[in-house]
Amino acid sequence: MVYSLAATTLTVAAPLGCDGSTAEGAEKADGARGPSDVLVTGTDEEMLVLEVTQANKIVVRLPRVEVGQGVTTAVAMMIAEELDARLADVEIPLAEARSKGNQFTGGSSSVSSLYGPARQLAAMARAKLVTAAARRWHVPARTLRTRGTRVIAPDGRMATFGSLTRSAAPITRPTVPATPKPASQHRVIGRPTNRIDARDIVTGKARYTGDLAVAGAKPTVVARPPTLGGKIVSVDSTAARAMPGVHAVVRFAGGVAVVAETFHHALQARDALRIKWAPGPLAGLSDTQIRSRLRAAVPRLGNPPSGSAQTEAEFEFAFVSHAPMEVLTAVADVRPQRAEIWFSAQAPMSAREDIAATVGVPVSKVRVHVLRGGGSFGRRLNHDAAIEAAVISKKARRPVKLMWSRTDDIRHGRMRPASHHRIRASHAQGRVVAFAHATASVGESFDERGLSAQGGARSALRAPAAAPLPSDSGLYNFGRLSGDSGSVELAIPLGAWRSVDSGTVRTAEEIVVDEVARALGQDPVAFRRTTLRSKAVKAVLDKVAAAGKWGRTLPRGHGQGVAVHEEYGSCVACLVEIDAVDPKNPRVTKVVMAADVGTAVNPRGLEAQLMGTAVDGISTVLRAGLHIDRGAVRESSFADFHYARQRHAPLHFEAHILPSRREPGGAGELGVPAASGAVANAYARATGTKPRRFPLNF
Repeated sequence: MVYSLAATTLTVAAPLGCDGSTAEGAEKADGARGPSDVLVTGTDEEMLVLEVTQANKIVVRLPRVEVGQGVTTAVAMMIAEELDARLADVEIPLAEARSKGNQFTGGSSSVSSLYGPARQLAAMARAKLVTAAARRWHVPARTLRTRGTRVIAPDGRMATFGSLTRSAAPITRPTVPATPKPASQHRVIGRPTNRIDARDIVTGKARYTGDLAVAGAKPTVVARPPTLGGKIVSVDSTAARAMPGVHAVVRFAGGVAVVAETFHHALQARDALRIKWAPGPLAGLSDTQIRSRLRAAVPRLGNPPSGSAQTEAEFEFAFVSHAPMEVLTAVADVRPQRAEIWFSAQAPMSAREDIAATVGVPVSKVRVHVLRGGGSFGRRLNHDAAIEAAVISKKARRPVKLMWSRTDDIRHGRMRPASHHRIRASHAQGRVVAFAHATASVGESFDERGLSAQGGARSALRAPAAAPLPSDSGLYNFGRLSGDSGSVELAIPLGAWRSVDSGTVRTAEEIVVDEVARALGQDPVAFRRTTLRSKAVKAVLDKVAAAGKWGRTLPRGHGQGVAVHEEYGSCVACLVEIDAVDPKNPRVTKVVMAADVGTAVNPRGLEAQLMGTAVDGISTVLRAGLHIDRGAVRESSFADFHYARQRHAPLHFEAHILPSRREPGGAGELGVPAASGAVANAYARATGTKPRRFPLNF
């Protein structure tokens, strides 16, 4: 249901993630009650709100965060489609943290969750504008059309939406249908479109947290322990406090913060601190011991069917940093009775609650401004930096602009947990009759207060574990499926990394599928075609096989690999070609991907998402991971955390979006497992090896 809001301009709202009882029972501006001209209590709580301004702009405050995935462009396209507005006239600012509704950005759910409400909202606004124009011109509303953010009459008269907004606002029963268009009439949705914020990003106009000039907020950096979870024994800040430009030195649980006039002053003073640290709880632990404990924690596989042959494999996946290009930054202004925070947040409602609890301010007195983020990949689901900024601001008694360095985030930030997998495929008479997959991953241990060593509420820090696993293997007709998972609890800060558990679970399974095909003497693509359950998955596989010329003759040391994945109501296939003439320095030369995501609102944005997942697969399979050395993360920057650079990217990339009239599924994380599996399989075929530890250079 769509509601009209009491306003001097046309403002309509649709519930997002909760029922509309609050809105429908709210009071009207004149004190009367009823379903029309509804005034939503508070501001736009739990609502997706659209406003047509007198300046002829359509403004939708989006309860999601833009972190480079293009959600603002996708929503603008939905709105422009239903309103027949120019895309340039649609503005999508980010909504502040609310106390109700769905404001979560994750799980590749943004477009699918907004598709219905956003279109319905715009359709209602269009119906009201057309009705208002019909009344002004005394013509039947059905004779009017909309185009270019205007209403147009048969005789050529035109009125901008902005000129109609005041008269459209009180209309409760439009005289034309307020229903979204059928897909056959779409002229914006489904058309490859450049990002609406592209120019602002490349010209520096787009504002990130680090660009903010909040009154009185001073640059702040933190000295952190050399080991994970290390504690302060003593601090001598005499020299640091005496340095020019230093405003405050603050000791707190995560380290010692320096607040200064500039980041240059803050960094110099931080380096002048003399701190004695006690080692963290993992000081005696390194990769070898962690891998051993993970292997021991993998649950035992049951007995295979009698009379079957076995294809068995074990896999190790390293810790991986999110490493978004924009480092974590937060601005905080905490006063005795209120707090105001600015940062990029995927879960701003949880952040608001956690910040309130941490600094001792009522939730209703905490205001969280959500800003765009320069990448995330799951990292901004956690709000470590915002909590730290709030704590430092409270202790320093002044606003602060906290910036984590790249080293801070790689050595003390969230990471994808390391994991160990054991898989057994049982086959008889040319087919798989049972498939078992057991795994163990590192889990994050907490202290007795339910807080991690980094600070923050437990509920906000960890994604659910993958167990049980059989559903992941259900992509294929593999007979009896079984699986289980274990964990090794360690005081390591973990977070949901792009594609979460599927990025390792399905990668391992796709490698085994190739090895089963080889054991049965079948081609990997042909074997998948005969065993996949879904017609849609077969279709994307067929597309990459044809477009990528599967099976073509390649030079010695080169190879092709393929993999598929299905999740989020979508499916994808990936074909990779690799040059592994030098097995220690392989280079992916070609990537072909095909996806069926239902309605692709912006095919160009989807292509960019698939390209990003291909780079993720190349990185985490071939070269990018984190080592733990005596309780410390060894890597500290992109100099030693080897994410793919331009010279590692494929020379040729193509993406094929299969047409569909289904409503949108998820896409942002979809391609990671398929890309990873295809890279690993291509490497195996090129080198004649069976890769088991990832990244391969570990």
